Amino acid sequence: MAAVAVLGLAATGCGLKPASQFAPDVTGKSIQAGSLKGATLSVTSKNFTEQILLGKITVLALKAAGAKVVDKTNVQGSINSRKAIERGEADMGWEYTGTAWITYMGKDKPIPDPQQQYDAVRKADLAQHRIDWLSYAPFNNTYAMAVTGPNAKKYGLKSLSDMKKVPPAQRTFCLETEFYSRVDGFAGMLKAYGIPKPPSGQVKKLDTGVVYDATAKGTCLFGEVFDTDGRIPALHLTTLADDRHFFPIYNPALTVRHSVMQRYPQIADIEKQIAAKLSTKVMRKLNAKVDVEGQEPVLVARDWMKSEGLLE
Repeated sequence: MAAVAVLGLAATGCGLKPASQFAPDVTGKSIQAGSLKGATLSVTSKNFTEQILLGKITVLALKAAGAKVVDKTNVQGSINSRKAIERGEADMGWEYTGTAWITYMGKDKPIPDPQQQYDAVRKADLAQHRIDWLSYAPFNNTYAMAVTGPNAKKYGLKSLSDMKKVPPAQRTFCLETEFYSRVDGFAGMLKAYGIPKPPSGQVKKLDTGVVYDATAKGTCLFGEVFDTDGRIPALHLTTLADDRHFFPIYNPALTVRHSVMQRYPQIADIEKQIAAKLSTKVMRKLNAKVDVEGQEPVLVARDWMKSEGLLE
């Protein structure tokens, strides 16, 4: 795909283009048709591409199992999506272990082992909020800082520690608003790597989807990205290694209100089939179909589920 086409489509992703509530009719294959017949269930998600895709996959899976599904995906911000589940306004949504541990549970030290982090989050969330965590997917959608290939070569940038090699006046950052304010975000990263906070004029707060394009164009030297985003390779960006392991593990899992799981325990079997297939490679490919190629998330979700034998 020509570079101009990639750049032109980049701004449409990560929730900047509203997600349609349309869901095509589907028939289960490995997902047992009729296993949720008579159930009415609602699904929420945050408002960036990966979350919308995960939400649409869940909507289709529940629909294939015979449930009536209320699509509440594409909610602005992590907190709002999470609160919808806590308040009973939505039954379920995908969440990341690191986000829950740091942001919702107020912990200041992540657990570096993925399984131990998941186990700790699952136990705490059930006890504190009556929310169940189902099987987690093997990919880690961690935050990362990206640079262009030429800038990586110019300054010798391979890891976040290398940011110190850049003269302070040239340390410019493109960040999404949520990352700027999160405990596991910008300020914490700078502190962990011993980098003074730059003047406000060197930090641009942008919508998530705009950060990638701005970084590729050189608007900022460093751009905050999600490691599973398909625009990283499409825009020829390079991510810097988190060599001091500041960022938590962000394995995703479907979180469901406990009362819902008690009534419909078969949801766990459906979700387990899905989670096991979601590798980093798969997620980057699916994200790219939306953010780079401009495809509709629910159709990307359906086609992938068919290719994996989940749907007919």
